[in-house]
Amino acid sequence: MTSGQPSQLPFDLGHREAFTREDFWVSSSNADAVSWIDRWPEWGAPGLVIYGATGCGKSHLAHVFATLSNGRAHIFDDADLLVGKPESEEKLFHLYNAFTETGRHLLLTGKTPPRDWPFILPDLRSRIQSLPAVQVGAPDDHLCGILVAKLFSDRQIFVPQEVVQYILSRAERSFGALRRLVGDIDRLALSRKKPVTIPLVKEILQRDLL
Repeated sequence: MTSGQPSQLPFDLGHREAFTREDFWVSSSNADAVSWIDRWPEWGAPGLVIYGATGCGKSHLAHVFATLSNGRAHIFDDADLLVGKPESEEKLFHLYNAFTETGRHLLLTGKTPPRDWPFILPDLRSRIQSLPAVQVGAPDDHLCGILVAKLFSDRQIFVPQEVVQYILSRAERSFGALRRLVGDIDRLALSRKKPVTIPLVKEILQRDLL
């Protein structure tokens, strides 16, 4: 006979991430990209490429830009996944030309700089690679702390500062890893109907090492 209360399977009802300009924390890792967004439409080019690792904030910046441009620009999130496909490249090529002719702009995001994208169409390659490209780099300690607190806040969870510091001292320092970790912590806390504590976080981190 087992002891203790049984865990309940949590229903993943989703959560709303905050994507406003005020929710985006500027640090040394993303200041250049933010500066380019704030500079629009004075780019001196028909478009901009923002690249960086998964979860680094590219989509957040794209949401900010969508609000800023108010329909006067087109956004291709994960544009690097479109190239290498003839039909997708044709559409992107014609849209690029149409926007250029009408004075509108494109914002493209990807994991790597455009020089590494597997283009098929030479004309599309030359156009995209001629655009200014700016990198969102690896987060510093302060930005990681802000990100962890924001990820929990987006899920309507308050965590003490000592829990955030515990996570930062032991977790992988990448946006994607921190995002996954917070999701795992949330699910475990929800299944047990417990608050987020250091012992609970420690359990998740130990699972990840197995």
